[in-house]
Amino acid sequence: MYYVGIDIGSTASKVSAFDENDLMLNMVMPTGWSSVDTSNNIKGRLREKGIDVEKAKVVATGYGRVSVPYAHKTITEITCHGKGVFYLTNKDLVTIVDIGGQDTKIITIEDGNVTNFIMNDKCAAGTGRFLELMANTLGVSLNEMTEMALNGKNIKITSMCTVFAESEVISLIGSGAKREDIARGVINSIIGRIKNLLNKHGIKGNIYLTGGLCELKHFTQLLCENLNKEISTDPLARYAGSIGGALMAKNI
Repeated sequence: MYYVGIDIGSTASKVSAFDENDLMLNMVMPTGWSSVDTSNNIKGRLREKGIDVEKAKVVATGYGRVSVPYAHKTITEITCHGKGVFYLTNKDLVTIVDIGGQDTKIITIEDGNVTNFIMNDKCAAGTGRFLELMANTLGVSLNEMTEMALNGKNIKITSMCTVFAESEVISLIGSGAKREDIARGVINSIIGRIKNLLNKHGIKGNIYLTGGLCELKHFTQLLCENLNKEISTDPLARYAGSIGGALMAKNI
């Protein structure tokens, strides 16, 4: 028997699968414009890996969880993230910083269960999508922008709205500001929003970073420096939601 977790996010979809004992599969793909098409694509890719969803237990989570018709159960991403991070860290007390494509969440887990959370989903500012837009405006990749920011001097980005922030960056480019300095300002802008959420929510235990940005080591470094806190992550942290979903599928 296979146990599958499918986390359909606003920009990327993650899939994890366990057999009876071990985590055996993780994969990620763009969500695209249709979550239904993405779920069908996932079904086909799982079949190629030897996993028939009709014979497996499947939990769907994330933004597009209702678009997975073959899921046996849908569970919120907050709960699945908690289970996934507990599996990855094996720590009883953790504060999760999850930076998604369209929202940022702070989640506390105690003894493997979610006890509190806060999220900012009013706009894309302070999210992965915000950083992607700013990187495109600067003409670099996300990884290149975070690396550039290490050597930049902070230029304050004052706009809270993504559209206005993009206009502000374009104006800074036009005025001759260095790309490294603009990149530092953009990164500090998103970190400032994360810091505000952490201050509202509170920090318990270790801070653990999940979401696509956890793969950018320079971003993690800048986040540590700005928060003056030690932050841990893992190559599998991006799959926290799908891993948690797969673990919960074992209980169906």
